[in-house]
Amino acid sequence: MTNETRAGLPGELFTTIDHVGIAVPDLDEAIAFYAQAFGVQSVHEETNEEQGVREAMLAVGDGGTRIQLLAPLTPESTIAKFIGRSGPGLQQLAFRVEDVEAVSATLRERGLRLLYDEPRRGTADSRVNFIHPKDAGGVLVELVQPATGH
Repeated sequence: MTNETRAGLPGELFTTIDHVGIAVPDLDEAIAFYAQAFGVQSVHEETNEEQGVREAMLAVGDGGTRIQLLAPLTPESTIAKFIGRSGPGLQQLAFRVEDVEAVSATLRERGLRLLYDEPRRGTADSRVNFIHPKDAGGVLVELVQPATGH
């Protein structure tokens, strides 16, 4: 059975797992821990004011899949609230998509709620949206369309 014929649904929406996001209280300490404990190195760091985070992408294996460490910029940020509610740890699962608008539209047609009406800027100028955790089995699912050329 092909992807197109399975239950009459279109082909796969996701191209791969892009990253797993982990909320941490201190980014520098977390980067050092992952390097020392697991030999995983940071390959990209930035501050995203809109999302209220300082973040690092750590390359795993061949670098195609990453771990994203997210530290809050302010006590009011979403990540700070997550850490306050749940403690540090797994915060999101992110899937790479080719067209975030098209995937978002398909998911909305399937009855899923997305957090944003329009995609927002993500890491390294990617375009992102999120599926509401209540519609995804309690998991915050991120849709990531990498910036052109990445």
